[in-house]
Amino acid sequence: MNKKTVSQMGGQDHLDRQNTNKKLEQLDAHRRDATEQALTTNQGVKIADNQNSLKAGTRGSTLLEDFILREKITHFDHERIPERIVHARGVAAHGFFEAYPGNEKWTKAGFLTDSSIQTPIFVRFSTVQGPRGSADTVRDIRGFAIKFYTEEGNFDLVGNNAPVFFIQDGIKFPDFVHAVKPEPDTEIPTGASAHDTFWDFVSLVPESAHAVMWAMSDRAIPRNLRSIQGFGVHTFRLINAKGEAVFVKFHWTPKQGLAQLVWDEAQKLAGKDPDFHRRDLYEAIENGFYPEWELGVQIVPEQDEMKYDFDLLDPTKIIPEELVPVTPIGKFVLNRNVDNFFAETEQVAFCPGHIVPGIDFTNDPLLQARLFSYTDTQLSRLGGPNFHQIPINKAVCPFHNNQRDALHQHHVHKGQAAYQPNSIDGNWPVETPPAASQGGFESYQERIDGRKIRERSPSFSDHFSQARLYYQSLAAHEQKHVVDAYVFELGKVERLHIREREVQEVLANIDIDLARQVAEQLGIALKADAKAQSQAIDKTSAKLSMQAFVPEDIKARKIAVLVHDGANAAQVKAIQDWAKSEQAVAEVLTPTPAPVKDSKGKDIASDGMQKGEPSIAYDAVVIVDGDNLDAVKKDGVAKHYLLETYKHLKPIVFLGDKAELIDLLGLEDDAGLFKADDFKKIADDFKESIRKHRIWAREPAAEVIPA
Repeated sequence: MNKKTVSQMGGQDHLDRQNTNKKLEQLDAHRRDATEQALTTNQGVKIADNQNSLKAGTRGSTLLEDFILREKITHFDHERIPERIVHARGVAAHGFFEAYPGNEKWTKAGFLTDSSIQTPIFVRFSTVQGPRGSADTVRDIRGFAIKFYTEEGNFDLVGNNAPVFFIQDGIKFPDFVHAVKPEPDTEIPTGASAHDTFWDFVSLVPESAHAVMWAMSDRAIPRNLRSIQGFGVHTFRLINAKGEAVFVKFHWTPKQGLAQLVWDEAQKLAGKDPDFHRRDLYEAIENGFYPEWELGVQIVPEQDEMKYDFDLLDPTKIIPEELVPVTPIGKFVLNRNVDNFFAETEQVAFCPGHIVPGIDFTNDPLLQARLFSYTDTQLSRLGGPNFHQIPINKAVCPFHNNQRDALHQHHVHKGQAAYQPNSIDGNWPVETPPAASQGGFESYQERIDGRKIRERSPSFSDHFSQARLYYQSLAAHEQKHVVDAYVFELGKVERLHIREREVQEVLANIDIDLARQVAEQLGIALKADAKAQSQAIDKTSAKLSMQAFVPEDIKARKIAVLVHDGANAAQVKAIQDWAKSEQAVAEVLTPTPAPVKDSKGKDIASDGMQKGEPSIAYDAVVIVDGDNLDAVKKDGVAKHYLLETYKHLKPIVFLGDKAELIDLLGLEDDAGLFKADDFKKIADDFKESIRKHRIWAREPAAEVIPA
């Protein structure tokens, strides 16, 4: 039988795809709902514009009278009971925030201006797409929400580990989530975006291009939750005691540096340890490795609002740090795990509308919808309007008003006057003037002058230049991972026309080289005149690459020490002592959970067995020397352990006679492979290699290693 040429195979694959698409189209005819019908409200009113909420002018605030937005969002908010619709799988911890001195020139918020106090906080991390039972390490944006229990009331900073979102207007949020969630006919896939409906939506909605690029990057598969950045996404206002306002974007940057998984690790962890991220956070805090972030803001004076070639109110845009640097305003530390997952992590209710004097909103149309949506969601999820009385949600400062009764009312109110003004109870509780000395909340008095209209501001119309900026700013290995991610995700898309549209109409408008690489691997032909819209813009922004955030130390990093019978106990002790001095964790892994005998016949205690504690859970590996080389050569588990560690680009130390394993396993020598008779001789170089997280130069060689 003659072998097919590559071109023949590609042509056959194309025909197979066409036949598959025809079959899918035939099946779709029986599955479609409301085909060729007008889009209407639940009351049957035909909708003229389903893309934009009703605003006071193109850049004005969203209007409460928008019954289409309210109906759509209300229905969406109540679609799941009682699990969160998005961000269902989460993990949380308690901590504290401390402000740096000097913030009073921007804000009058007490917790940001009084550097002598520690403000209690509660932080919840989460994935977006998957349900509570999904895995931690799926490719997804991570939620990063902080509740500050301030003396002036609760402030919730509800953000993500990406600084941009997939849509510009909140009226599109239900559509986006419906598209990214498991498909409604099969409830597949769980916790993943590699499917038809997600890519159908984003390929038709070019405003999503920037956020999709972040989701295809290494940011979407973090090594752990202690090593992710956080962003407030929206532009907010800070207001000082004089009533002066500035625009701000919130950033929180980990002192632990940024770290990512490689894709093979992420997939294996999803099967071997779906709780990997939550376990890591819990263990780090229990062991005293308290994660810490610095809170910063990008500050834009009001007069500079229209200064840039993007709109500050557009949640799909960043402000490059070369234009506006991040100003540190404080830090926070997580130092206590929850006592009860349900009572705290599951019942915590965040809302962007929970603000305090000195902080205010802007007219970002996505933020405006979120101000309504979050509170509305809690009414179903937490059983009514008294969710603020649940201990994890309760303000630490006193609160008094005339709201009464309703489901789950815990407070026994007294008196007759449940209204205001009143004369029966001395008119209490009463308003507080907004003067700085008294602290009543007052909304910023922004002038709004515009027609009621469903329309995007023209300043929101550039969807590709910042996606290109992000891609161009990544290191070479990060760019390769983006290409690989698009190929993997689009390779799971069954409908050929969706694949082609994403490559030809989105990627080709971001970066033509990116589009060509993805197209080539998917067997898609780019259009003859394909040229990126922003091809002429060759800008970079240094802080967009994860390489810009390398930690100063290896605190809390985990090292697997592979030990067999006959091991050199002195070397094991030297490794453990060194790790302790660096505040790292060195765990002795043995063939079985039982202790092994050292070269003198004494026991070496086991922290776990090699088969049960896989290399994907560690940052580096040391295999100890001793009178056991032949036994190790016959140990398939140990050899696989080393191959997998090499494949995942991690540092490995081969002590003494174990250096023979390098050639035996076919490993290529590089900056992350260490050979020594004495661990102390290479300890400093080993530490530096761990600090840098991966040996990216190894990647081409590692890809051919079967592990």
